[in-house]
Amino acid sequence: MLKDLFGKKRKFATVPAETIARVPAGADGATVTGPKEKEVPEGLMNKCPHCGSIHYSKDLEKNLRVCKGCQYHFPMSAPERIQSLLDDGKLTEEFDADLITANPLGFPGYLEKLEQDMKNTNLNEAVITGEGVLGGNRIVIGVMDSRFRMASMGSVVGEKITRAIERAVERRLPFLLFSASGGARMQEGVLSLMQMAKTSAALARLDRERLLFISVLTNPTYGGVTASFASLGDYNIAEPGAMIGFAGRRVIEQTVRQELPKDFQTAEFLLKHGQLDMVVHRKDMRTTLAKIVELHTIREGV
Repeated sequence: MLKDLFGKKRKFATVPAETIARVPAGADGATVTGPKEKEVPEGLMNKCPHCGSIHYSKDLEKNLRVCKGCQYHFPMSAPERIQSLLDDGKLTEEFDADLITANPLGFPGYLEKLEQDMKNTNLNEAVITGEGVLGGNRIVIGVMDSRFRMASMGSVVGEKITRAIERAVERRLPFLLFSASGGARMQEGVLSLMQMAKTSAALARLDRERLLFISVLTNPTYGGVTASFASLGDYNIAEPGAMIGFAGRRVIEQTVRQELPKDFQTAEFLLKHGQLDMVVHRKDMRTTLAKIVELHTIREGV
């Protein structure tokens, strides 16, 4: 009866002797034993969120942070992107690296969060801008980094991008921008939203000067960034599977009261509906961008 009441006796797995680790004796002199746990160094491996494949971090970096199994494109940091793209793997000149965000609205805890992101990323803000060489041609480039406040667009992000565009105009160079963002930065309120107009106005001047702007949208690019500079390229390019939009899927479905397609807001969906010019695999990105820049470069004496 007791057996029926409490169920069957639990069975415990036998632990092999070689997995038992001896530790220092306790206070009574008895030796304490327990299972030996193997510690895996943090950052040694990465799991693909799409197919579940496990990759050594070094192998993933060699493959430009693309899953060999399903070709899922892991996020890249701004320094990684610059290294994989430019001829010498680095900028010839970085712009406005000393610009640091303040807290104009006195938003609680905002400065502390910024300081933590600075420490974690070794960046002062969510975008790196500068001049570099791509395929032998000088360009002005900006690269957003989603590790910093999800690359949300605050006043400094907008200012750095605007200044980079102005330098492209002054130096008569093509402008290339990699976007990755969660949208406008709520802690800065209307000052953040103003960056949409400011960056768009700067790009309008670039266009009047008949200079090239290539916009590359990576995963994810949302909100005010999509609604402004990220969608204004002479060429709008995206990486495979990148999620791109203004509002999120759930908000749209609740608003229109309809179920959206499964591939809604993916780069492939937007290409099919005419919002993108092309979707380019990361391994082909450098070659593709170099060809476009070369096509639009006027050689002296020609």
